[in-house]
Amino acid sequence: MSVIIRPRTEGDLDACAAALRHVHDSDRYPDVWPANPAGWLSPPKLLAALVAEHDGALVGHAGLGTGGGIPEVVSESVGAETVVSVIRLYVVPTARRVGVGSQLLTATARMAASLGHRAVLTVAFDSAAAIAMYERHGWRQVYSGPGGWHTSDGQEARVHYYVSP
Repeated sequence: MSVIIRPRTEGDLDACAAALRHVHDSDRYPDVWPANPAGWLSPPKLLAALVAEHDGALVGHAGLGTGGGIPEVVSESVGAETVVSVIRLYVVPTARRVGVGSQLLTATARMAASLGHRAVLTVAFDSAAAIAMYERHGWRQVYSGPGGWHTSDGQEARVHYYVSP
C-alpha cells in the first residue's frame, strides 16, 4: 500500500472526523464519541498533526501535544529531556496491518526529536495490537496506571505509558 504522510491542514478536519467515526464504530476509540470531533482532534495542547493518505483517501491521523498530564514518573524515566505526547493516533480498519500506523508513529517520534523533545504515549491496557506495534518499534513501557479520564462505563481508564526509543 502506497501511503503519503503529510502535515494535517484545516481542510482535512472533516475527513479526519469521518475516519475517526469508522475507528470509533469498529474499536470504540475514542471510548466516548466527542460532541465536537474536529475540536477533539484539535485540543489546545496540540503542537502539530499528521495524516496518512492512500489513493487520495485519508486513512490515518496522529498528533503531537504538549506533555501536560503525564505522571512525573514517566517524565523522570527519560531524564532531563522535555517530553511531548503522541495523541489522537488512529488508522481506519481497512488500512491496518500494512504499515500505516508504523509510519505515523515513526513520523511523530521524528517530529518530536526535531523539536528537541522525546515522545511519550498512552495506550489502554487492553489494546494488544497497538501495544505490539509500539514494542516492535522499540517503544518502552515505563509506567502503568490511571489515564486521567473515565471510560464510557464510568470507570477510570487504566493505561500503559510508553516512551520512544
